Amino acid sequence: MENNKISMMDAFLIETLRSNGISNDEILTKLEQKDLRTWENEYPNNRFSVLITLFEEDQTKFKSILMDGYSVKFITMNGLKNLLKLKFEKIDDRDYQLHENGIECLEIDEQQLSSLKQLLSINWIIQEQPLENNKSTSKLVNIVAAVTN
Repeated sequence: MENNKISMMDAFLIETLRSNGISNDEILTKLEQKDLRTWENEYPNNRFSVLITLFEEDQTKFKSILMDGYSVKFITMNGLKNLLKLKFEKIDDRDYQLHENGIECLEIDEQQLSSLKQLLSINWIIQEQPLENNKSTSKLVNIVAAVTN
């Protein structure tokens, strides 16, 4: 499987729809029909027309982005926080601690960790830590900037 690379904006748009219960099939149907009115009315601060452009450039690739996953070309700290919230429902100070160079103590399950590893851009590194006295499949991870200023 090819690792599909998309912009942070594209990822936000896709994850905004998904986090609001819109299925991959519904996303594809709306883009095929070029019918964005419902989304534009419900989420007026988003430019979903960008997804039509991405879809029309290569429909097979776009379907793969939805079904197989993607990685984001470059993620800022705020972008990381927003993606964690949209995709995994993880929030700063509740689910992890935010630090100058990244995120610490994020508890995440194996499936989410796999998805996170795929979507992160190369400017972030995931450090896994074992959870003490935990029989679940969750992991404790830190996400740190690969290069600091």
